[in-house]
Amino acid sequence: MIQPLPYSLEGKRVWVAGHRGMVGAALLRRLESENCAEILTASRDELDLMRQADVEAWTRAKKPDAVFVAAAKVGGILANDACPADFLYDNLMIEANVIRASFHAGVEKLLFLGSSCIYPRMAPQPITEESLLTGPLEPTNEWYAIAKIAGIKLCQAHRRQHGADFISAMPTNLYGPGDNYDLQSSHVLPALIRKAHEARKRGENSIEIWGTGAPRREFLHVDDCADALVFLMKYYSDDAPVNVGSGADVTIREIAEMIASLAGLNCALRFNKSKPDGTPRKLMSADKLRALGWAPKINLKEGVKAVFEDYVKAASSK
Repeated sequence: MIQPLPYSLEGKRVWVAGHRGMVGAALLRRLESENCAEILTASRDELDLMRQADVEAWTRAKKPDAVFVAAAKVGGILANDACPADFLYDNLMIEANVIRASFHAGVEKLLFLGSSCIYPRMAPQPITEESLLTGPLEPTNEWYAIAKIAGIKLCQAHRRQHGADFISAMPTNLYGPGDNYDLQSSHVLPALIRKAHEARKRGENSIEIWGTGAPRREFLHVDDCADALVFLMKYYSDDAPVNVGSGADVTIREIAEMIASLAGLNCALRFNKSKPDGTPRKLMSADKLRALGWAPKINLKEGVKAVFEDYVKAASSK
């Protein structure tokens, strides 16, 4: 049943599916100020989200009032290209099980996290929510994108057929505490942070960058993302997805130069043009979310500086 707005989280049992991921952990931090009755989480040892019967049983037993679906199998270009079956199957199973179980358990409201990669490779910039399914996807992450599109449609279908108050949000490229720095599976910003730090440690004067450095990317701090998601849970209820982004983008070269500067490196950037660039530009329109009354608070340079310092501190303690 569609809930009246604003939807208060005070006194509610809120399940954050995927609480150990970067977005899920940020949601836990953000929800501390919402006076929820209980924040529900489940480790992989406790609950395998790919097993439908287990998810159904757990959700019936825990009886959440609200659900954030932040659980997903994620990775960068290399991981998506190497494991297309895993990215498609795992994400389809996770989202289908959590969304369906939430409906069967009588959840009042659910927010599903999609991704900016759902949009066509050559979508007009900035990308509006209406661009969904209007053109071919970016081949390097189409498997993940297709799974995420299915999740959006599953929320819309439950809303249309059953009147379920299920909504979807499309975060842009995120960075922040809890990011993945594995060079085989990470996204561009954390990969650059690790490369810059290790180059400094080894006294090297160059860093390799995949592709040409020309693609433009939008970045949002994960704590800003979590704040936006809680805002949408409280103040948004509609069939259409909502973009969650900063509204500004930079080139890969520019973000690499920023990180090299933070590392104190005066080094050359080596662009490996044998590696794929991915989508030429991916800037999402922030108009819809801004019109609802939300805007980010964390400046890109300040946010990246804090994340770089945290990474160096953690790496030095190992």
